[in-house]
Amino acid sequence: MSTAPIVVGVDGSDTADAALQWAARTAAAHTAPLHLVAALPTPVVYGGALVASQQFYDGLDAEANRTLTAAAARAREIAPGVEVGTALHHGPPIPALLDRSESARMLVVGSRGLGAVRGALVGSVSTALATHSRCPVVVIPTADPTPTGPVVVGVDGSPNSAPAIGAAFLEASLRTVPLVAVHAWSDVDFDTLPSAVEDLPWEGLIENEEATLAECLAGWRERFPDVEVQRIVVRDRAVDQLLTQSRSAQLVVVGSHGRGGFRGMLLGSTSRALLHRVERPVMIVRERR
Repeated sequence: MSTAPIVVGVDGSDTADAALQWAARTAAAHTAPLHLVAALPTPVVYGGALVASQQFYDGLDAEANRTLTAAAARAREIAPGVEVGTALHHGPPIPALLDRSESARMLVVGSRGLGAVRGALVGSVSTALATHSRCPVVVIPTADPTPTGPVVVGVDGSPNSAPAIGAAFLEASLRTVPLVAVHAWSDVDFDTLPSAVEDLPWEGLIENEEATLAECLAGWRERFPDVEVQRIVVRDRAVDQLLTQSRSAQLVVVGSHGRGGFRGMLLGSTSRALLHRVERPVMIVRERR
């Protein structure tokens, strides 16, 4: 198995601590190193120059290093056998984490934070990472990540969902939990259509969509025979179904963009909506280039 690390952003906030806990347990499951990164942006005062003493900057450094030290101790407590490294980046968090995405197994961040550095990691960071990262990004939306339940994966039948399916099978296998594969095959709001739409030949379409899901899962089921798979095929919007299934899940996995995504699209509507609405850890996976 690759020794690529799991990288987690730490900043002293509750959601960053939840991200640290999730990342430490996941690093242990993957037998992977865990790298903790804190960012220390240069303070900016709008409308004028910031004049501060060296003592002021030294204080910020000390606070950030205390945050890293405490986070590393917490990680070793949660996952005693995991190799833990730390890094303090002087500058904005997004470039620091994106640079590490080139060689990381995954990036893990809280959805929002106060900062170690008060304000270093906020919602815009998780969105930017999900949009531009070269490796999977996991966003922890609450201070209490759910430790139990299945892994849920969104399957849309497009090639873009293949990396997400593979990642979901691996996570389910490492956690010894079932995998719920959700194929919601219509983006139409049927409540707005005439009642005659119910007379259309849906049965044949459903059979085709069930075959599409089976085909998407086939190779992965052979590679992960230990994973119990529950297949859900529904005539509904993907976001609605994934939100429903997420309520009893420990992790939701989706591609960065899928059906309808055009070349060059960086973050699809489904993955973006889940980042803002789901209350469970979300993994956004795109194919490495």
